[in-house]
Amino acid sequence: MPIALTGGIGAGKSVVARLLRTLGYAVFDCDIEARMLMDGDDDIKARIGAEIAVDAIDDQGAIDRARLSEIVFSDAEKLASLNTIVHGAVRERLARWCERQDKRPVFVETAILYQSGLNRMVDAEWSVEAPVEIRVARVMARNGISRRQVMARIEAQHYTPADGEPMPETHIIENDGITPLLPQVLGLLRQAQL
Repeated sequence: MPIALTGGIGAGKSVVARLLRTLGYAVFDCDIEARMLMDGDDDIKARIGAEIAVDAIDDQGAIDRARLSEIVFSDAEKLASLNTIVHGAVRERLARWCERQDKRPVFVETAILYQSGLNRMVDAEWSVEAPVEIRVARVMARNGISRRQVMARIEAQHYTPADGEPMPETHIIENDGITPLLPQVLGLLRQAQL
């Protein structure tokens, strides 16, 4: 089973994923897979239009990502609906991808381990963490969105697992801009004997 590479928006999980790929490990990126599914699956687009908002689909039948983000990051129920629509298909793709990998451990990059149900498919969690103000600054610079919009996304990703929810063993990777990442990643690989 894969190791989850988690962390909220702006924490730096994609940077750690690039390090792992450079070291020769395979990484499944849930965000990319979800985007591909949303763009290429007419049934998913139809459900988004019907269950979330008609205007989240433009006149050409493509997803209006800015509009969809505006809707789901201001309405927890709509975000839960989007996760339900998309993440079952992402889990299926992940399972097929894992079957095709060699014996080497693999990683799955996700911002929403529990909300997506991926916590049931992983052996461990490597959580990339950074102070909120650093995360906000990173996302504002990267995405060109306001502080309010970043905070809405941070809040939307916050989740407290229910009692009895499977919780993989968690290891922290500090990405505060001061602590070097590579030694932390190499240390976790050694610790896990990977």
